[in-house]
Amino acid sequence: MIDDTPQAERIEVTRTIPAPPVAVFAVLRDPQGHVDIDSSGMLQDATGEPVSAAGDEFVVHMDREALGDVPMSRYDVTVTIRELVPDEAISWTILGRVRPPIGHVYGYTLAPVEGGTLVTSYCDWSQIHPEWRERDIFPIISAQALKATLGILERTVRRRAG
Repeated sequence: MIDDTPQAERIEVTRTIPAPPVAVFAVLRDPQGHVDIDSSGMLQDATGEPVSAAGDEFVVHMDREALGDVPMSRYDVTVTIRELVPDEAISWTILGRVRPPIGHVYGYTLAPVEGGTLVTSYCDWSQIHPEWRERDIFPIISAQALKATLGILERTVRRRAG
């Protein structure tokens, strides 16, 4: 399911991954897991330990040239976990070079289903700073890119299990 209507302030995509929630969550709480599953090509590397609670942080080394939309080149962002429920949900915000902070949220929810885990990936910009709302820059990542990330997530979970 993809919701990318122009008025939406949140994009969600879903996919059933043939693995238990604990295996999927292991990738999502690992900073390097974020790099491994990125479909945009912007995430180059990460520094930090797997997260275990809201407030935990790690650094992602980015390359915006992968999108070719703005001349930001290489830079770092700090990922701050907003919600973490083991094997059920994880969400985060990003603090990078731009000010004021944008305030958008990325996340995943996991639900056990027959044959694996129903994974929902989302980007929510409903609470972004008014300055960024006026610039009308969202969504930065398309619903198709989020969907592609879910395919890469399935492959990554399978490879880590094997």
